[in-house]
Amino acid sequence: MRPGAPRAGGGTGLPARDLGLPPPAERGATVIPDRVVARIAVQAARTAQSRRAAVPPDRDGPAAPEATAVTRTGTVRLHLAMDLPYPTDIPAACARIRQDVSGRVARLTGLEVTEVTLTVRRLVTAAGAGRGRVR
Repeated sequence: MRPGAPRAGGGTGLPARDLGLPPPAERGATVIPDRVVARIAVQAARTAQSRRAAVPPDRDGPAAPEATAVTRTGTVRLHLAMDLPYPTDIPAACARIRQDVSGRVARLTGLEVTEVTLTVRRLVTAAGAGRGRVR
């Protein structure tokens, strides 16, 4: 292919400086809205909840996780609220979920996750547990 010839994707193959474009730092930035980052965090939390906390996917199981995000200049703070199974090692499950969500959000958004707080809304017993007492 000759230099300057159009490519299949419409580009010329020339560096941006040869096309008269300003340097990347001067062109602007991609801004990801807080609610989009929060939706990514909800999906990551749902995945982590089923994988890490072994939450059963039944009707009477946990409610969907909720998330809020606050982004500032390339960083994000997340707050998650979710249900966990009972019995479980709550501190360990929360640490694993925070780590999974933080990593996934960072990979998908390119933002540095500076803080993840997690609120356990309720503890959910396994289906069928507690339906009667054993004497």
